[in-house]
Amino acid sequence: QVLLVESGGGLVQAGGSLRLSCAASGRSFSRLDMGWFRQAPGKDREFVAAVRWSAGFTRYADSVKGRFTISRDNAKNTVYLQMNSLKPEDTAVYYCAAAATTDVYEYWGQGTQVTVSS
Repeated sequence: QVLLVESGGGLVQAGGSLRLSCAASGRSFSRLDMGWFRQAPGKDREFVAAVRWSAGFTRYADSVKGRFTISRDNAKNTVYLQMNSLKPEDTAVYYCAAAATTDVYEYWGQGTQVTVSS
């Protein structure tokens, strides 16, 4: 079992920045792939970014490439999402997720709200 707790959401003006954090406990964090997803009102949950457990390989949704950066600190059991140049369309609840098997995200946090005002 893995417990994930997100933090760092809030209200920011367009063009601003936020850094989300996700603290993990339970299963060995360093062996988990970690991802960030988001869900806007009335829309399906969508993939944002992911980082593999090994070698730090990362991938991003096209909509956030060049603006968002995912990183992890295995010593702190934490994954981060640095979000720059935020746009109103980035407004959503952001969820942290963990996968013991590639692309099978079976553990989810409770979510943190990000609101970008225009």
